[in-house]
Amino acid sequence: MDGASQHLRAATARYQLLLQRCTSRKALPNTKQIHVHTITLGLLSPSHSPYLLSTLAAAYAMCGCAPHARKLFDELRNPSLFSWNAMIRMYTNTGFSYDALRLFVQMLASGLRWADNYTYTFVIKACGDCLLPQLGAVVHSRSVMNGFDSDSFVQNSLMAMYMNCGEMKAARRVFHLMGEGAWSSVSWNTMINGYFRNGCVKEALMVFDWMMGRGIEPDCATVVSVLPVCGYLKELDVGRRVHALVEVKNLGENISVWNSLLDMYAKCGNMDEAEMVFYKMDERDVVSWTTMINGYILNGDARRALVFCQMMQFESVKPNFVTLASVLSACASLHSLKLGRCLHGWAIRQKVESEVIVETALIDLYAKCNHINLSFRVFSKTSKQKTAPWNAIISGCNHNGLSRKAIELFKQMLIEAVGPDDATLNSLLPAYAIITDLQQTRNMHCYLIKSGFLSRIEATTILIDVYSKCGSLKSARNIFNGIPENDKDIITWSAIIAGYGIHGHGETAISLFNQMVQSGVKPNEVTFTSILHACSHAGLVDEGLSLFKFMLEDNPACLCTDHYTCVVDLLGRAGRLEEAYELIRTMAFRPNHAVWGALLGACVIHENVELGEVAAKWLFELEPENTGNYVLLANIYSAVGRWRDAEHVRLMMSDIGLRKTPAHSLIELRNI
Repeated sequence: MDGASQHLRAATARYQLLLQRCTSRKALPNTKQIHVHTITLGLLSPSHSPYLLSTLAAAYAMCGCAPHARKLFDELRNPSLFSWNAMIRMYTNTGFSYDALRLFVQMLASGLRWADNYTYTFVIKACGDCLLPQLGAVVHSRSVMNGFDSDSFVQNSLMAMYMNCGEMKAARRVFHLMGEGAWSSVSWNTMINGYFRNGCVKEALMVFDWMMGRGIEPDCATVVSVLPVCGYLKELDVGRRVHALVEVKNLGENISVWNSLLDMYAKCGNMDEAEMVFYKMDERDVVSWTTMINGYILNGDARRALVFCQMMQFESVKPNFVTLASVLSACASLHSLKLGRCLHGWAIRQKVESEVIVETALIDLYAKCNHINLSFRVFSKTSKQKTAPWNAIISGCNHNGLSRKAIELFKQMLIEAVGPDDATLNSLLPAYAIITDLQQTRNMHCYLIKSGFLSRIEATTILIDVYSKCGSLKSARNIFNGIPENDKDIITWSAIIAGYGIHGHGETAISLFNQMVQSGVKPNEVTFTSILHACSHAGLVDEGLSLFKFMLEDNPACLCTDHYTCVVDLLGRAGRLEEAYELIRTMAFRPNHAVWGALLGACVIHENVELGEVAAKWLFELEPENTGNYVLLANIYSAVGRWRDAEHVRLMMSDIGLRKTPAHSLIELRNI
C-alpha cells in the first residue's frame, strides 16, 4: 500500500511539473492530454491532490479555455490566490470582464484570500474594459488600503483604466502621485496612448517631449504610441526624429514599429519616405502592404494603390478584408466598376463579403460609379445593425442626387434603433442644403440639439451652410454667433462668408472676412473663393480686386481657376471686359470652361460681340456638348441685330445634334 501511495505521489509530482510547462507555453492540446491521464490514474480527487487540481485549473485558465477551467476551479474546496488570479486573468484577457469582476467579488466575499498586486492589476483592467470608472475608483481605493499605492503594476493599470474611461484628470493625478522614481516607460506610454485615444493629441505629444527631455529611454511601445500622434498632427519633423530613434536605439525588431512608421509618413503626405521605409523592411506582412495602399488612397493616388495591390499578390501575401476594403475604395476613386465587381466576386469566394468594412466599401463603390441600385442590393443583405453601412448608403444617395431618399433612410435608421455618429450627420446634412426645405431643416436642427450633435463643430458648420442655402441668414448667423471664438475654424468662417455672399450681402461678407483675419485664422483657397464671389454678386469691384491683389502677393500658391473665374465675373459685371480678358491671358495656367463662361456671360450682358466670339470659340472646344454656350453666343448676335449669325449658331447646334433642355421651376405646397 505504501508503495502504491509513493507511486501516486511521484506521478502527481511529475504531472504537476508537466502542467507548469504547459502553463508557461499555453499548450492547450498537451494540457488536455495530461488531464486525460490524471483522470485515468485517479489523481484528481480534491481530497487526494488539491494542488494538482488547482494547477490543472490554472493551466486551462492560462490557455484561455474558460469552460474546463471554471469546472475544475469550482471543484476546489479552498482555491489558492494563484488559482483566483489565474481565473480572473483568464476572464479579463478573453473579453469576459464582467465575469472577472463577479469572480473578484466572490473572492472577497469568501474572506479566505486577500488580493495581491496581480489581482488588482487584472481587476482594474476589467473595470476599464467595461467602462466602469466609478467601480474602478472603488477598486483603486481598496488597493490603496491594502498598501499597493506605490506598486508600479497597479498604478500603471489604474492610469490605463482611467484613460480608457475618458477620465484623463484622474489618470494624470495617478501619474503625478507615483513620483518620478516610479515612472517607467510603461507609465509614459500609457499617458501618451491615453491622451491620443481621448482626442487630446497635442497633450500626447507634450508628454512625449517631456519624456525625452527627462532622458527616459523609449521602447517599441513608445514608438508605436507616439507615431500615430505625429501622423494625426502631420508633425513630419517629430516623426523623423522618432524614426531616427528607431534606427539609433535598434527599436525596429518588432514589425509593428515599421508599420507605424509607414502609417505616419503616409498621413503626413510623404509617400516617398514611406516607400523608402517599406523597401528597407526585412519582413513585410499584410498590415505593411495595406498601410501603403491606404497611404496612396489618402494622398489621392488611387492608381499607385492598385499597383501595390498587384505587387502584394506577386509577393504571395494574401490580402485580408481590411486590404480588400482599401482596394475597393481605390476603385471607387477611379470609378472602376469592372475591377470593383471582380473584387466583389473575390470577397464572396473568400467569404468576407459580410464584414462590415467590406459591405460599406462596396456600397460606396457602386454609389460613386453611379450604380446606386447595386448599392441598395448590397445594403439589403447587411444586418442593418451597424452604423457604417447606413452612412455609406445615405452618402451614396446624396452623391446620386437622391436627397429626399437620403433623409428617408436616416429616419428609417432611427426607427431601426441604429445610433448615428458624426459621419452620419456629415453625410446627411448636405441633403437638406439640396432640397432647401426650411421647415425640415428646423426639424433637423431640433434633433441635433436634442441628441447633442450640435456641440460638434462639423455639424454646426454644415448647418450654417444649410440655413444659408434655405434663405435664412438670420438662423445661420445665430448659430455662428453661438460658437465659441476659439472653436471657429477656417471652414466655419468660410461657410458664413459664403452664405452672405450668395445673398448679395458683400459688405457683411467682407466685414466677416476681416474679423476672421484679425482673429488669427488664416484664409484658404475656399475662403478666398467665397469672398471674391461675394464681391462679384454685390458689385464691389475695388474691394474684390484689392483682395485678389492681396492673394497674388501673399498667397500665390493657393490661386486656382475658381479665383480667376470670380474676378473675371466681377470685372465683367462692371463692364470692364477688356480687363477681364487681359487677366485671362496672363493666367499662369490654362483657363477652364468656367473662366471663359464667366467672360461669355458678361459679353451677353454688355453686348460685346468681339470678346464673346473669342470666349465662345474656347468654350466650343472645351465643352462641345454644352448647349448653353451656343445659346449665349446666339443671344449676343440677336441683341446687336446680326440675325444671320444667330441663325448660323442655331444651325450648328442642330448639325451637332444638340437640343436645349427646357427650363423648369419647382414649388412645394404642404398638406396638399
